[in-house]
Amino acid sequence: MMRKLLFVLALGFSMSAMGQVLNVTSVNKVNLPEKAAVAAISPQGDYLLLTSPTNQGLTKLDLTNGQTQVLSTAPSAGHNVKISPDGQTVVYHESSFNDKHLRFSTLKSVNLGTGASQVLVKPTRNLQGYAVDATSVGAVNKGKFSNKAIGTAKAQKLPVLSINKGQLMITVNGKTKKLSPNGDQFSYMWASLSPDGTKVLYYQAAHGTYVCNLDGSNARKVGKMRAPVWYDDNTVVGMMDLDDGEFIYASTIVAATLDGTTQTLTGDDTIAMYPHAISGKIVFSTPAGEAYIINVTK
Repeated sequence: MMRKLLFVLALGFSMSAMGQVLNVTSVNKVNLPEKAAVAAISPQGDYLLLTSPTNQGLTKLDLTNGQTQVLSTAPSAGHNVKISPDGQTVVYHESSFNDKHLRFSTLKSVNLGTGASQVLVKPTRNLQGYAVDATSVGAVNKGKFSNKAIGTAKAQKLPVLSINKGQLMITVNGKTKKLSPNGDQFSYMWASLSPDGTKVLYYQAAHGTYVCNLDGSNARKVGKMRAPVWYDDNTVVGMMDLDDGEFIYASTIVAATLDGTTQTLTGDDTIAMYPHAISGKIVFSTPAGEAYIINVTK
């Protein structure tokens, strides 16, 4: 389905900082077709992927002309979406249930230019993680690595981060081992590789965000923010949210350098959550189903 939207409105925010990490040049509100959450922003910054507050469905919103395109209507399609570096391939997983109400995940890809789709991993109970580069998708399923080429490209063996029973795992050259840099007694989530592929960003449950080397060494705390993502090789972005045990009543977007310098990028008048970042842009959602783009420079 395609339709045109008036998609960006300027909005002012107050910003506070403990240190200067990024220079905020503007904050723009995205006029969405309906209430939604942002699942991803393309590497080129020309489109967003949208999903529901429960991660059901996946829709592309073109920021250059306001057109929308539905990619999936399935449950979980908006969770942990990945986009190839050229922005042409979207990789996502869909949830389904059998007659015993057991949940299965199917890993899929779609080429935005041709509309061609691929099933990368058939329905499974144990899809633990996946990664995308310019030519292929690597996945860890039941602790085993597999990789498939995107389109007609030759598949490569990607480093893949995955979570197995709360533990952080890494697969290098097809071999999977436990990483869990802070110890097996903790649970891990929101893990990702730095853009240069040399560092691991992760969240240790109830403790905060950390960075370590690929072998798990030199683990150091970046801050308390949750849902961290890389902005560049030395900068991460996350959210500082507060809740009453049931509802989130406040949340701001925070940027931090790996040496611990932090900066709050949004004001207290907006509940800003779950950021996604590329060079020059940080996009976030609100519980009210809104989306904003923070334009930044270094």
